[in-house]
Amino acid sequence: MRILVLGGDGYLGWPTALHLSRAGHAVGVVDNFARRQYDYEMGVDSLVPIKHLQHRVRTWKEVSGHTVDAYVGDLTDGPFVKRTIEAFRPDAIVHFAEQRSAPYSMIDQSHAVYTQVNNVVGTLNLLYAIAEVDPSIHLVKLGTMGEYGTPNIDIEEGFIEITHRGRTDVLPYPKQPGSFYHLSKVHDSHNIMFACRIWGLRSTDLNQGIVYGQETPETVLHPDLATRFDYDAVFGTVLNRFCVQAVVGHPITVYGQGGQTRGMLDIRDTLACVELACMNPPDVGEFRVFNQFTESFSVQQLAEMVVDSYPGRAEIVHLDDPRVEKEDHYYRAAHTKLLDLGLVPHLLNSSTLSSLLAVVDHHRDRVDANAFRPTVQWRRTASVLPTSGLLHDGANAQAEEAAREG
Repeated sequence: MRILVLGGDGYLGWPTALHLSRAGHAVGVVDNFARRQYDYEMGVDSLVPIKHLQHRVRTWKEVSGHTVDAYVGDLTDGPFVKRTIEAFRPDAIVHFAEQRSAPYSMIDQSHAVYTQVNNVVGTLNLLYAIAEVDPSIHLVKLGTMGEYGTPNIDIEEGFIEITHRGRTDVLPYPKQPGSFYHLSKVHDSHNIMFACRIWGLRSTDLNQGIVYGQETPETVLHPDLATRFDYDAVFGTVLNRFCVQAVVGHPITVYGQGGQTRGMLDIRDTLACVELACMNPPDVGEFRVFNQFTESFSVQQLAEMVVDSYPGRAEIVHLDDPRVEKEDHYYRAAHTKLLDLGLVPHLLNSSTLSSLLAVVDHHRDRVDANAFRPTVQWRRTASVLPTSGLLHDGANAQAEEAAREG
């Protein structure tokens, strides 16, 4: 197949592109490098150093013999999106190209607006381009389990059968998103479902859980193929943060009592799920939803697993929860559709955690302990971060920041 990976320079986009390329697909990647700019804005960096995209692409060709086409541009630029699809002519498009941090979207008004404009407008441009260039293209969109929230009933895969006043229908599952980022994903889902219904497009919405891990069979082939490892309080994921804190002797910081329960999956399973979705497309006009996770854990459980797996001493401390979320709640979500397609999960165990801790230990000299501190408050009482640091594009944003400082 010809598969175009949007956000192909990112944490999941890059290893997905390599996985698909190694499997024999013709792969193109698109990115505007906004994720790298967020690091400049937040004053943090990936624990594992990463090379720029062009260097990565060259290294991949040297290591594997496979070519990956790179396109640099922004999805909010409609003509660019259409030109790129016309040039590459994909059979499927894997869409990772969105601002993906809940805390980032909650910093202040400008970050909330940026997140929703970037994510929703970019996806709308993509839908129009697919409809105009080739409606048969299969859109594989990375959604999030965070769209559902934590309802007091079982979470189904995208749809639920409702009987009301004697009549029954299958309707989209009610959404209770927990941030402006998660809301942007809900808007995407609605827009994609609408486009499938009226234009006959076909799409798979992968409502993904929290991903952990940094190494894949492809990224370990050469150090210059490494993907990101984020552990900070804005873009880092919870298990990454706990592992880094344990290795450097910092208390493991659990928000609230730690009862918040979420779906989780290994990075290698993300790659497998994306390929399974691409290889088994939906019917014309069909909008389908897969819940993409393999296990569920509470935050406290994750912290205790890290303590048990780390060979040294590690302690757990509880901080006031900066988010507005239930700490004690029911959580049972269906996730059978990808298993039915053949997914064989990598489950979280001591071996997996030991590998993750080893990655951290190898790069421990790059750890910035100041990045652990939660600086974004969901409540409108205050946010510690400045409101003037939002980066919209690389050179212009840096020049504007320098002008403000000077």
